Amino acid sequence: MSAHCQLTGRKPGFGNSVSHSHRRTSRRFDPNIQRKRYWLESEGRHVRLTLSAKGIKTVDTIGIEAAVARIRARGEKV
Repeated sequence: MSAHCQLTGRKPGFGNSVSHSHRRTSRRFDPNIQRKRYWLESEGRHVRLTLSAKGIKTVDTIGIEAAVARIRARGEKV
C-alpha cells in the first residue's frame, strides 16, 4: 500500500537522521495512514478509503459524501 492519503494527498517526506557524531543517513517521514470503511448512502454501498489521521478528521467534519466528491474531483477512482 502506498503511503498517501486519498483525501488530503499527504505523502511521505524525506530527510536525514542525524547521529550524535553528526553523521547523516537518509530517512523517511511517513504519514499516519489508515484504511477506513464508510457507508456511502447515495450509492448504497461501502467504500474503503486510505486516509491519513488528518483525512479521517476531515471526513468527520465535512461528511463522507463531500469527501468522496473531493476525491473524485482530484481524479481518483472510489
